Amino acid sequence: MSIVRMEASAPNAVQANANQHLQDLRGTLEWLERQGDLVVTDKEVNPDLELTGLQKLMDGSCPVLFNNVKGKPNHRLLTNLFGDIEVINKMFGWASDKERTQKLAYALSHPLPPREIAQSEAPCQEVVIENPDDVNKYLVPIRHTELESEMTVGSGIRVVSGASFGGGTDVGYNRMNFRWGNVGTFQISPGSHMWQVVSEAYRKKERVPLTFCFGVPAACTLLAGAAFDYVILPYGCDELGVAGAAQGFPIRVVKARTVDAWALADAEVVIEGYIDPRDKRFETAEAEADQTQGRHHFHPEWAGYMGKSYRAPTFHVTAITTRKPESKPIIFALGAHTLDEHNIDTSIREAAMFELCNRMQPGIVQDVNIPYCMTDWGGVIIQVKKRNRIEEGWQRNFLSALLSTSQGMRVAIAVSEDTNIYSMDDVMWCLTTRVNPRTDILNPTPGGRGQTFMPAERMTAGDKEWTATNTSYEGGMGIDATVPYGYEQDFLRPQYPVDRVKLEDFLSKEQIANVTGRMKGWTEILARTGY
Repeated sequence: MSIVRMEASAPNAVQANANQHLQDLRGTLEWLERQGDLVVTDKEVNPDLELTGLQKLMDGSCPVLFNNVKGKPNHRLLTNLFGDIEVINKMFGWASDKERTQKLAYALSHPLPPREIAQSEAPCQEVVIENPDDVNKYLVPIRHTELESEMTVGSGIRVVSGASFGGGTDVGYNRMNFRWGNVGTFQISPGSHMWQVVSEAYRKKERVPLTFCFGVPAACTLLAGAAFDYVILPYGCDELGVAGAAQGFPIRVVKARTVDAWALADAEVVIEGYIDPRDKRFETAEAEADQTQGRHHFHPEWAGYMGKSYRAPTFHVTAITTRKPESKPIIFALGAHTLDEHNIDTSIREAAMFELCNRMQPGIVQDVNIPYCMTDWGGVIIQVKKRNRIEEGWQRNFLSALLSTSQGMRVAIAVSEDTNIYSMDDVMWCLTTRVNPRTDILNPTPGGRGQTFMPAERMTAGDKEWTATNTSYEGGMGIDATVPYGYEQDFLRPQYPVDRVKLEDFLSKEQIANVTGRMKGWTEILARTGY
């Protein structure tokens, strides 16, 4: 079945732009379907376990839209929107992974401020329900694994604006569990922007007004993954402005109906309300029963391990605004620890790291990559080019800075320009052949602040609860796997003459297909480069 917009009132036209399809999620999905990059099905899907099981089976593939959701006749479910990085590049008009990082780095320092529109024009406010009794009726909670005893709302994007965020705009993810109808737990990563906001409100004994938006423009989703990039995106910055720069035109916002906050005007569903920092409750009934944090399973983590249930501040809902039910609002149900989530969490992160290194000393850093296996916030690979002897050593400054400014990072690796940073085989070859374990492994931040999402760090708490106050950070590891300047001939890779021959001059098409079809992984990369 083709995707049908099913919309009562189309959003106002934006300026003529090659990326006009990015204004709202529906336009993006229609564009993806025309490109052959969207799968649409009318088969019923259960948000309890089925959705995430299917997503994992299709991890890294194209977006999938489910038109028929069990128990939710007025909603559709989307998954895998960011699962294929090549689809993302095409969506935004980036020619390559390297260009994506460089253009997003430019957007970080050249934001386009959001544009406010009237409430009467906002698609997300076609229907307004004040003081709803049951928030879950208007959303689609999901359950990832059988280890979890309760469902989670985790794919909404918070929008904090104005005085609550130092005059700027902040977007991000927070998992919620609406166990009390219109009140839900609101989990916050220690040290994050939201942690800074709520900590300040706690000290002042204030509440934090904000909106949670579901089914938002793709650029807003990218910025929502920009966590712990705070040297480049500090408190009070304009993250919606960066999202506008990333898509090429301003993000549209609208005043919320019941709180002093902005909502994303082109969202599918919005919940309005406030965070009460002093009203803390347990995320699950299991944890509440024995009053224990960090013990019971709840929601997988980005690091690839099972998450735990904690005691968290609460989100109190004052209103639900939504597109008309007959248009079947779309909920982007994001599964944790999937390539979908990884690409969201790393695209801006890679750009911020590129920008940080380039600000420290321009021209040396060439590219940045966070492979799936380095788990979002857990690591990074940077590619550098030393142009003269004075630039020898900057790679270590970069590694130390990245480990120090990216809370909880475990591994940062620097390689030279002859290394393919998108091939873990090539990176492992560099670690094996270019690293002196006595001089090239750095540990710059022992005793600093880490992340309790890593079991290795949790174990430092011993028998105490696995909370941020009881764990300690071992410091992370920087690895200099670059070629020392002046010794390039000693590290010269053999260059086979692949540019002097063509397979088609010697073999038939069938023979070429037979030969190349057997080549996988590093051998395929080496064949292309001649190394």
